[in-house]
Amino acid sequence: MRLIDTARHAAWLLAPLVGVCASVAIAAPYRPASDDTLLETLSTRTTAPRAREMRELRASLSRNPTDAELAVRLARRYYEEVAAEGDPRYIGYAQAALAPWWKEPAPPPAVRVMRAVLRQFNHDFDGALADLSAAAAQDPTLAEAWGWQAAIHLVRADYAAARTACERAAALVTPLIGVACKASVDSLSGRADAAARALQDALAAQPAAPADEQLWVLTRLAETEERRGRHAEAEAAYRRALALQLTDGYLLAAYADFLLDQKRPAEVLTLLDGKGRSDLLLLRLVLAAKALQHPSLKAWQADLAARFDAARLRGDATHEKEESRFVLAVLGDAKRALELARRNYAVQREPADARALLEAAIAAREPAAAEPVLQWMASSHIESAALHSLATRLKGMR
Repeated sequence: MRLIDTARHAAWLLAPLVGVCASVAIAAPYRPASDDTLLETLSTRTTAPRAREMRELRASLSRNPTDAELAVRLARRYYEEVAAEGDPRYIGYAQAALAPWWKEPAPPPAVRVMRAVLRQFNHDFDGALADLSAAAAQDPTLAEAWGWQAAIHLVRADYAAARTACERAAALVTPLIGVACKASVDSLSGRADAAARALQDALAAQPAAPADEQLWVLTRLAETEERRGRHAEAEAAYRRALALQLTDGYLLAAYADFLLDQKRPAEVLTLLDGKGRSDLLLLRLVLAAKALQHPSLKAWQADLAARFDAARLRGDATHEKEESRFVLAVLGDAKRALELARRNYAVQREPADARALLEAAIAAREPAAAEPVLQWMASSHIESAALHSLATRLKGMR
């Protein structure tokens, strides 16, 4: 089955990985006092036609539980909810949809790709790459298999492998996504100026591209400009992406971080109002509330701490970068933040992971702990004003 048959899917296949790696709290069962008690306000996204579509897919799959195409479609819808809303419960639902094939050594290629997507969410990058490589070998025209390989290699800072995967995907996706994939690699490997120009030119050449493709490319452009210290250009790209009015948790988190760096925490509270269901976004709310000494700080802080505790109890280590930021910025525990950041950096090495480790190492006054980041910065030629500023401070401590 060919999954990349629409531009929408082409954008989906290159969705950011770490932006959806959130955790959810497991608490003791709560029994409401009456039927009138409000338990949770569902987002408009999940109460709209998408929820109806998921119900229909669930019903169809229950009647045909071994229909691989149906199972992949349902799992994909669940994953899209995670990406948009940051609610990781849908990961479990997606895995349940693939249950008949979850332990199969050689499921159909499309199932294998979807299984890889779920594996990478839990940071099983080796398992995900094994599935994707096998799927691509079986069907070299399966663009998703190449796109997700590129995304995982980027997270692991293997830029040569990411570039190769982008080149294989380019002939199978839209021109905008093909350019953006290669520009993503360039932006992290010493060619940020060329990457930004490529993204701008591609957007200008494709003004009628689907909104979700434009959002993905604009977010990449904003992050590239932000790393270069071109804040006005970065904000313009973030705002263009937000103006598309698509729900995207990664975009909201990235723009919130930009606002926090620009000392504009009040705007973060407005941007993320009512979005604390996502752990990623709740972290940004807590950081903004901390900066403002907002009345909601205590409650939000307790909520997020409970979610991190619950994740730890169930052995979920996918949140360590976010927990490191929380522990350092909110609790002021530099030693613990450093431990979390070091473990996270051993698994994923994107600029945000590097920044967490640099900041924790500086705060803990342990510059040697950040040596892996300095080595990566030298070898990748990353252009990032924030990272180079932190590296300079770190070297001054030696």
